[in-house]
Amino acid sequence: MLGVEPTRSSVSNAALKRGAEIYPVPANAPVQISVIPWPNHVTVASRRPLPAGFAPQARSSEGEAAAKGFAALVDHLFAVEGIVRSEAEGAVPVILKDAAGFGPEAYRLSFDEDTLTVEASGRTGFLYGLVTLGQIWRGARLHPGVFQFPASGEIVDEPAMGWRGLHLDVARQFYGVAEVKKLLAVLAWNKLNRFHWHLSDDEAWRVEIDAYPALTEIGAWRGHGLAVPPLLGSSPTRTGGYYTKSVIREIVAHAKSFGIEIVPEIDMPGHCYAMQQAIPELRDPAEKGSYYSVQGFPDNCINPAREQTYEIVETILAELIELFPFKVIHLGADEVPLGAWSGSPAALARLRDVAGEAVADAHAKRLNVVTNRHGADDIHGSGAAILQAEFLERVQRFLASKGCITGGWEEAAHGDVIDKEKSYLCSWRNVEVSAELAERGYQMVVCPGQVYYLDMALRPDWDEPGASWAGNSDAEKLYKFDPLSGWTAAQKQKLLGIQACIWSEPMTDRAVFDRLVFPRISGLAETGWTKPSAKSWDRFKALAGLMPLLYGLQES
Repeated sequence: MLGVEPTRSSVSNAALKRGAEIYPVPANAPVQISVIPWPNHVTVASRRPLPAGFAPQARSSEGEAAAKGFAALVDHLFAVEGIVRSEAEGAVPVILKDAAGFGPEAYRLSFDEDTLTVEASGRTGFLYGLVTLGQIWRGARLHPGVFQFPASGEIVDEPAMGWRGLHLDVARQFYGVAEVKKLLAVLAWNKLNRFHWHLSDDEAWRVEIDAYPALTEIGAWRGHGLAVPPLLGSSPTRTGGYYTKSVIREIVAHAKSFGIEIVPEIDMPGHCYAMQQAIPELRDPAEKGSYYSVQGFPDNCINPAREQTYEIVETILAELIELFPFKVIHLGADEVPLGAWSGSPAALARLRDVAGEAVADAHAKRLNVVTNRHGADDIHGSGAAILQAEFLERVQRFLASKGCITGGWEEAAHGDVIDKEKSYLCSWRNVEVSAELAERGYQMVVCPGQVYYLDMALRPDWDEPGASWAGNSDAEKLYKFDPLSGWTAAQKQKLLGIQACIWSEPMTDRAVFDRLVFPRISGLAETGWTKPSAKSWDRFKALAGLMPLLYGLQES
C-alpha cells in the first residue's frame, strides 16, 4: 500500500510568513514631524519640550463630542501612553475653537509656546486635528532624536477625497465585537471614514433579523453535518457567530464617534448559499438541475422571478435600515453565475415575458453546464444578467422609497437599470472599468483587486500568505498606484473615492491579517487624503512604522 503525504514544492516548502512587515524609523527622516496621511499645508518650526499629554478643552457640543471620541480612540490604541490626561497629571490644554469656513473634515492645528489650538467647523474636523496632534506627539516621544514637537507654526488640512474606506468580509471568517471596534479605531487613526461591512455571503450570514431567526440559527454556523459545511479552515465542530442588533447599534455609535459611517452589505442575488439554507423559499421549488458559482457553491442565487423573494428581501432590508442610520445599503450583485436560474420554470417564464423566447431558450440550455472554469462569469447580455437587472431595479426602488442610497459591485451596472442618482458602484476589476462606468454616469468608489484587495499576497513568493488571482501588491506598489490613471476631467466628477477590500479567505491566522493589511491600509489612507503632488514614498516609509496594527503581530 502506498503512503500518503502532503504535496510538496520542488522550490520551497517554507512555512507561510506571519506578522506585519514593519519599516523601521530611520535615524534621519525626511520630515521633522510624524503624520500619516500627510497634511495639505505644513509650516511648523523649532522644538519645544514634549508635553506629558493633552487635555482638550471644547467650547461647543461638537468639540465636546470630538474630545470624547479622541479619548476613546487613544484608549483603544495606546491606553498606557497617556496621550489624553488631566492638567493635574501635567497635560497641556488644547483649545477646540469653532470656526466658520471649514469643510466637515477640515481643520487648522496651531502651535505656539503657550497654546495649542484646533479650529474646525464640526466634530470630525476637531477629531482629525487631535489625531494629527497625537501622531506628532507619539513620533517625538518614541523617536526623540528623529522627530520634534513644534513650538510654532500651523497645519491646515483637508482630504482630497470624500470616501476613504475599508471593506471587511466577516462571512468567510468571523470577527468578534472587540476586533471590529479596534479595527474602527485603527481606521480613525488613519483618517479613513467609511467601513463597508460585508455581512453575508455563501459561507455565512452574520446579522440578526427578527423576522427570520433561521438566518442566524442556521446561516451563522458551520460544521460537519450542518447546513453550511466546514470551510476555509473552520473546524468540523460547530463554529461561527453573528452580530445581535444591540451590538450593531453599539458598533455604529462607536464608529460615528470616530468619524466613520458604516455601510452594511447583504450580497444578493448571488452569494446567497447560507441565506438559502435558512430560507428555502428563496429558491423556486420546481427548479431542477444545478449551476455553480465561481467558488463552487451550488444554486446560490435567490430567485428574482418569485414574488415571495421580494417579500423576504424587503422585510430583511427594512430591519437593516433601522440599524444603519447612514442609509447607504450595499446590495452586492457580484459574480452571479452565467447559468443561474437556468433550471427554474418561474425564471424562464419571466425571461420569455421580458426578453422573448430565444433568450429564454438559450438560457435553459445552460442547465448543468459548468460555465466558470476560468474565473467569474461575464454575464453581460445573458438571461442571468436580465433577471438580475430586474431584481436590482426593484430592490433599489424599495431602498430609495426608504430614503436610502444603494451600493453595488460593478456588476450591478448590467442593464443600466438602477437609478444613478440614488446609487454608487464599487469597481473591482481595474481602473479602466471604473472610468468606463463613470463615463456612463455612475458614482464610483475605486477598489481594483490588483492593488486594493488586501487579501492578495504581498509578493509571489511561495511562503507569502494570501491569494494571487488578481496578482500581488506590496505597500510600495499600493502607495504609488494612481487610482485615477487615464480618467478624464468629466469622469473625475463622478468619483466618490477609494476603498481597500479585505476578503477573509486567507485570514485563518490573525498574524496573517496583520501581515496583509498593514502598512498597506495606511498607504491607501494617504492616497485618499493627500494631494498626489504632496505624496512621497520615502517619507511614508519613514513614518509607517509608527502606525498601529490590529493585533500587534509583527514579522519575527
